[in-house]
Amino acid sequence: MLKVSERQGIFMKTLLKHIIITGASGGIGRALAEYYAAPEVMLSLCARNADKLETVAAFCRARQATVHAKILDVTDREAMRLWLLERDEECPVDLVIANAGISGGTGGMFNGETEAQIRNIFSINLDGVLNTVQPLQPRMIERGHGQIALMSSLAGYRGWPGAPAYCGSKAAVRVYGESLRGALAKTGVKVNVICPGFVRSSMTEANNFPMPFLMDTKKAAALISRKLACNKGRIAFPWPAAFFVWLFMALPDAFMQKVLGFMPEKPHLQP
Repeated sequence: MLKVSERQGIFMKTLLKHIIITGASGGIGRALAEYYAAPEVMLSLCARNADKLETVAAFCRARQATVHAKILDVTDREAMRLWLLERDEECPVDLVIANAGISGGTGGMFNGETEAQIRNIFSINLDGVLNTVQPLQPRMIERGHGQIALMSSLAGYRGWPGAPAYCGSKAAVRVYGESLRGALAKTGVKVNVICPGFVRSSMTEANNFPMPFLMDTKKAAALISRKLACNKGRIAFPWPAAFFVWLFMALPDAFMQKVLGFMPEKPHLQP
């Protein structure tokens, strides 16, 4: 017998007629697209990798979803605006998931992250989110309904010396999303912030250190969809990892700086 949350998730899934997902060619974005793919559901997907995106689109079409796939860079503000408004004109957007993001770290570097790497990470992880949600926000407010989901990370709870730009960009997304949720509370527009821990993807494949509570993308997508259906403000998972990062955030900074100094470095990725 299905749990109440699972029944709610299935019910709400049937009410979503048009879903936009950025960064849909892999990882959580791909898993979410495949999870939501169903008859009478329109999926508007964008990413930068044409081959991978088409593979996802083909899978979703096989599940009888209507799919519009577009090669786009979320940092291109005007291109994103035009595409989002075009998609909303064809069918009003019920849910937009600003998922596109990249990672990087200081591994193997003597002087920290390069300026190019830092700016690239912030541009995609933060500007890319704003470029995704801002064009649709006024329309959702005018209609009095809609849902905006922002992809942050548990890394956005506490600065980790191995990945300053990633942690900083995800922290900005988390706080912005939580603030926006309150700001739009009376408009009928729902805002949710997603904070995953380690989820199996090309991003985590680059990590050369143990990743506690590593989760499969399909399991993560199912969990996220259920929590979105329940309109949970902060979707942080898995719960043991979420508890520990909350604890790290609450402990004195001087103590945590010493503890985090022993943490492994995240591999440096070229921008």
